[in-house]
Amino acid sequence: MFAVFEDRNKQYRVQEGDTLLLDRNESAEAGAVLTFERVLFVGHGDAGNSAVGAPYVTGATVRATVVDHELGPKLIVGKFRRRKGYRRKNGHRQSLTRVRIDSIQG
Repeated sequence: MFAVFEDRNKQYRVQEGDTLLLDRNESAEAGAVLTFERVLFVGHGDAGNSAVGAPYVTGATVRATVVDHELGPKLIVGKFRRRKGYRRKNGHRQSLTRVRIDSIQG
């Protein structure tokens, strides 16, 4: 069984037991349980038993446990103007939350 759910305008395809990185959720601490109710699709393996939402599947939820908060990979951003002596170097690391999918209801 798998599901496609939406969290802050991003869509994720998950199965039970998967771990994935979401944008940082400040309100959730490690060990907290999150419930995602905006489920777009629930698949049961065969095409006849799948549920497609319009836009969301009614009564379907995805439950996940927060594993940890972490930082993403370092991204280097550089700006350069030729012949002007202008160079800028900047870095960025995205704040992320790692969650483990516990159950899919629907």
